[in-house]
Order: sequence, then structure tokens, then C-alpha cells
Amino acid sequence: MSTLRVEGVTVRFGEVTAVNDVSLTVSPGVTGLIGPNGAGKTTLFDVISGLRRPSAGRVLLDDADITAKGPHQRSRLGVARTFQRLEVFGSLTVWENVVVALESRRRPARLASGLLARVGIAEFAANQADTVPTGAARLLELARALATDPSLLLLDEPSSGLDRAETDAFGALLRELVDEGRSVVLVEHDMDLVMGYCDVVHVLNLGSLLTSGTPAEIREHAGVREAYLG
Repeated sequence: MSTLRVEGVTVRFGEVTAVNDVSLTVSPGVTGLIGPNGAGKTTLFDVISGLRRPSAGRVLLDDADITAKGPHQRSRLGVARTFQRLEVFGSLTVWENVVVALESRRRPARLASGLLARVGIAEFAANQADTVPTGAARLLELARALATDPSLLLLDEPSSGLDRAETDAFGALLRELVDEGRSVVLVEHDMDLVMGYCDVVHVLNLGSLLTSGTPAEIREHAGVREAYLG
């Protein structure tokens, strides 16, 4: 399992501060990152995954400073990510999307079929990726991320498009991934998923870290209820 540390990360866009001096630790388990729209969650994910350099602060993976490393370098270190906006290869089939991510692995065809079955979308294997339901496309992104065999998995709104039964199955899969030795971080608006399956939850508001704690602690935090949960 990987331990991630974000230390004093700030991201500015001109005069706008999108992330303001955020420090947090992601330990083995399922970690939630929640907050209102515009709180800075996806921007922080961009910093963690190497898509954006912070204006200040640093990112450490297992005590190694990876702040200057790009996405491909972080991928080789075991970091994988899905996106809020779907990033599938629409002209390829669902199965081909996963095979592409497995090109450096032995027996990619067999592994791709196994990953699709694992995330629950084997029935869509032959479908063109841009024709499947949104929920299936989300799970396709998860299968592609798992194709790299990551130790740290960053999921940006992964339950979007899933119904309640699919979301519960997804939550159970998250726990399985942790049991296999992976650390999982999810940006998510489905509070049933967050509160039911996360070990620790970090709350962002207006770019700053409002609080961190267990799901039970987050539910009872007056500031979180006012800013987000209602």
C-alpha cells in the first residue's frame, strides 16, 4: 500500500486561489475527498496526479518527493487516476479500451476480459465505448486504471451514472481493492457511498481544508453541515 502526503499545496490561477495551503495524508484504506462545487477537489487531484504543478507546496509518495514528476512517471510509481469528465476512446470497443492500457502486460486480451468482469461491465465488452451508458463508461475508466496495477488509485466522481445497486457493488469493490493492498482516494458527491465505505474523509471548502475525520466525525461536524451536508 502507498502512503501519500500533500504538504502546504497552493494552486493559483492569476489572482484566484483554487487550493489554499492544503496539507493532508492518505493512508492505506479508502479516503474520501468531499466539498461543494468549486471547493478545489479536482484541482488538488490534478496536483496529486502530476497534471498540474502547485504554486507552492509538495507531494510525497512513500516519503519520496514526486512534486516535479509528470503523470507518466507517477504512473510507473503506481499512481492511477480516473477523471470527472469521461476520457474513454469512443471509437474503440469497451474491451479494446482496456487492452490498450494493458499493452505492456502479458496476455492482455485475457486480462482485459477479467477486468471488465471484475468491475461488472463484461456485457458491454463488444460495444463501442461512446455508446454505453454513463455508469458503464465510469466503470470502464476504473478497469483501465486497474490495468496498470496501481498501488494508489485516484477516482474523480466514480459513482456518477450508477444506480443504487451498482453503487453498492462499487463500494464493495473498493474494499476489495484495499484488501489487495491498494490505497484509494475518491472525490465524490454520493454521501451514502462516502459515509458507508470510506475510512477517512477530508473536507475542502473554498480551496481550504475545512476538517478531516472518520465518516461519523464528519457527519457531526457543524462546519461541514453548514458548508456542504446541509
